[in-house]
Amino acid sequence: MSDGWPVELRGATESVVATLGPNDRWNLAALGLFAGEPVTSRTWGNTRTRRNLHRRGGGYVQFTRDPMEFVEAALGVYERDDPVLPSADAWVRVEVERVDAGEDGGTRWEEWAHTPVETGIERRVVPTTNRGYNAVIEATVAASRLGVAAYDTAELEERLVYFEGVVERCGAAREREAMARLRELSDWDGRDERPD
Repeated sequence: MSDGWPVELRGATESVVATLGPNDRWNLAALGLFAGEPVTSRTWGNTRTRRNLHRRGGGYVQFTRDPMEFVEAALGVYERDDPVLPSADAWVRVEVERVDAGEDGGTRWEEWAHTPVETGIERRVVPTTNRGYNAVIEATVAASRLGVAAYDTAELEERLVYFEGVVERCGAAREREAMARLRELSDWDGRDERPD
């Protein structure tokens, strides 16, 4: 833990961010955080998160071990009255500043610097490594890129098939439910064949 963050950040850390929308409800979305001084993230396209960050200048970044929360946040329209998920182990209210912008593969992106303002630790946990959970998180990244011109659809679908196999072998009931929900929310038809 450092610089006001309730968890240690290194490399790219997946989180769920809640930003307040014009309907006074909190929109939840997956958000990759990049460790550094300052911690940064990128929004891609004209998303609710990007628009809300422009309007409100911040939100609540949270860390959850619930794979269903990631799937809903990454692929669905997920709104709540309260910004902090019941499953969040820790959260941080941040102020953001846009520090860069550009275009990649025909998609506009904006980079945001995050300044922690307030933090909360809901649960202290002993970290474990569950391959099924990790596969769900990686699958949400692949599924969110389906239909984006800069990415090869066939390659993404091969990844999804692989991750689904890992979830079936290594995941528990919640990971399997999350993978089924991922199929419902994404453009992926969830082929039943596995690569040899």
